[in-house]
Amino acid sequence: MYKGSPRLTHCPETLPREAYLSPDWFVREMQTVFARNWVMAGRLADLPPGTMRAIRIGEAPVLLAREAGGGMAAFHNTCRHRGSELCREGEDRKLGRLITCPYHAWAFAAADGRLVSTGHAHPTDDFRKENHGLQPVAHQVWNGFILVNLAAAPGPLTPDVPLASLDNWPAAGLLTGHRWQTEIACNWKVFWENYSECLHCPGIHPELCEMVPLYGQGIMGANEARDWAPDQPARPNLREGAESWTPSGALCGPAFPGLTAEERARGYTFVTFWPSGYVVAHADHIRAVRLEPLSPTHTRLLAEWYFPAETLAQPGFDPATVAAFAKLVMEQDGAASEMNQRGIASPAFRRGRLMPEEYEIHRFHQWLLTEMEGSP
Repeated sequence: MYKGSPRLTHCPETLPREAYLSPDWFVREMQTVFARNWVMAGRLADLPPGTMRAIRIGEAPVLLAREAGGGMAAFHNTCRHRGSELCREGEDRKLGRLITCPYHAWAFAAADGRLVSTGHAHPTDDFRKENHGLQPVAHQVWNGFILVNLAAAPGPLTPDVPLASLDNWPAAGLLTGHRWQTEIACNWKVFWENYSECLHCPGIHPELCEMVPLYGQGIMGANEARDWAPDQPARPNLREGAESWTPSGALCGPAFPGLTAEERARGYTFVTFWPSGYVVAHADHIRAVRLEPLSPTHTRLLAEWYFPAETLAQPGFDPATVAAFAKLVMEQDGAASEMNQRGIASPAFRRGRLMPEEYEIHRFHQWLLTEMEGSP
């Protein structure tokens, strides 16, 4: 095996059965993995100025607040009075200068969360307003995507490739053209494991393997092949004549003008943010997929497709038609993940064994176990 090949040199064990079934294991993941890492929380363009939205990150309800002037803030969605939620999860509410608790009318400044008013209550002299502001949540915006981190001192945003990988795409200015949401009956890690290998592709994804012939070999990259050598010339990933990840392979609109010849030839560029989602950029549009763990055995998937305004304005353009190909692949992945989960639930299963091509799953397992160290 040549240097540069990612293939494993051994066949390590997988995580144990309880990692996919145990409520206690699941709670530990929410308190560590999802509480210490940057989690994708949607698009800034889809949170209009003057709007607040309640979401959930791991165990924590979080409030995203975007002021009328465009400024962004994030707080724990709990009032400092008696803990009431400030906004219902999944709900968008109008936002002025104040975030007002719907229970007892405590009011907080939308910009920085400081307590402005205790409503109809009249506190005594021992009460200090400055000690009862909303608790902030770290946040940042990358290429138009909102990411939040529950940690008190969060580390840097570290995807699997450099953050500059999408610099040639006008990602921040794209508009959401299509959304799709589904719930799959599997542990969130089962979905990530499926995402991280292509041994399943020949049997599960015939359409995808036709679009990306390399996947038909059960590998994700040319350097995974057993006979790969560093001097082999690079080849386009998509089948001959295809330019984008659409049902026909044709561009759905003008190609992004800033892309290099290599980026066009590659056909897709993935950026993965464990534990919460990934972004895949094509020559003419971008897609993002977010994972929300619901329980040890259920996961919500949220997928969105983003386009330039001029593409969406094309006569007769239907973004759902563009999304149909990737949606089919994700539905196949969901069914495969559910099949995997059902087998893991067998009392005969204890641990699995990874193959050399499943190097990315092994890396994911090692990352997960490291992130869970020091859990409550």
